Amino acid sequence: MSERKKQILIIQTAFIGDVILTTCLLEFFKSTDPGCEIDFVLRKSNASLLRENPAVRKVIAWDKSQPKVKSLAGVIKEIRRTQYDLVVNTHRFASTGIMTLLAKARYKVGYDKNPLSLFYSKRVAHQFGKGIHEVDRLHALVAHLGGRSFKPKLFLPDTVTEQVKAYQNGPYRVIAPLSVWFTKQYPADLWVDFLNNSAFSGHTYMVGGPDDFEEVEQIREASTNKAVTNLCGKLSLLASAALMKDAQMNYVNDSGPMHLCSAVNAPVKAIYCSTTPDLGFGPLSDQSEVVETKEALDCRPCGIHGKTTCPKGHFKCAYEIDQSRLEIQPAI
Repeated sequence: MSERKKQILIIQTAFIGDVILTTCLLEFFKSTDPGCEIDFVLRKSNASLLRENPAVRKVIAWDKSQPKVKSLAGVIKEIRRTQYDLVVNTHRFASTGIMTLLAKARYKVGYDKNPLSLFYSKRVAHQFGKGIHEVDRLHALVAHLGGRSFKPKLFLPDTVTEQVKAYQNGPYRVIAPLSVWFTKQYPADLWVDFLNNSAFSGHTYMVGGPDDFEEVEQIREASTNKAVTNLCGKLSLLASAALMKDAQMNYVNDSGPMHLCSAVNAPVKAIYCSTTPDLGFGPLSDQSEVVETKEALDCRPCGIHGKTTCPKGHFKCAYEIDQSRLEIQPAI
């Protein structure tokens, strides 16, 4: 009679970058218990990141566009189909606390900031800021189980790598110019300046979601650089990651595309405007650089996620960045 495999559930229903970073736990469990079976709860819009990942047995997608109570009940019903040995809740809010509480699990672990953490088997302190990286916070949830910390990692199926080969006929770089938050986003006019004045002689691909196309097209059209292609909405998240993986350099804001780079170890220059790496979400690629203003602004960071407008009205955290630092330096 074969030995029963350990059943593990990981919960992370926040944004793209949060899910990508949480893949460090997939790497952890693959290392500590290679035979375990892992299910993963995430929001439906992020499901494509993990659907074909061989480390994940089942993706349980929460459709947050539907009425909350009904959709949450559907996720909980799906979770309760399995008797889990371990539930790891990486989210700090009540909805996932309810999922964790109602899951059929022998052992439940999560952050103490979750309002329902009182009912967990183990509560772990959530330490924010002070340069502690999110990957370290995630590892703290499982450190007591033994095993070392891992970087996040995305699985790129052959179909995805084939999809981007047509764009890889020569040297190229990738720019992800937009962000959900205005003050996290390097300004459009500065992107135009960079495209016009950069010494890079290869092709430039600009990536983003379907809703980003028009705004990115305005940047492309305003530039005098003719070797620029707007791929917004034309590539999936995984395909964007595959394109980034083999780029000469990737240029991103403090946003999801930076974490795509981390998860495929792609070279990256991460531009920080209103936020700072001390919040714990910096790039993790072997070849990575944070580009930010050297001026000590007393208004920075102005928030954890950024703002819709600059609270001071000057946006110095973006406009005082030395743009020459974005140039690709030749290997020594």
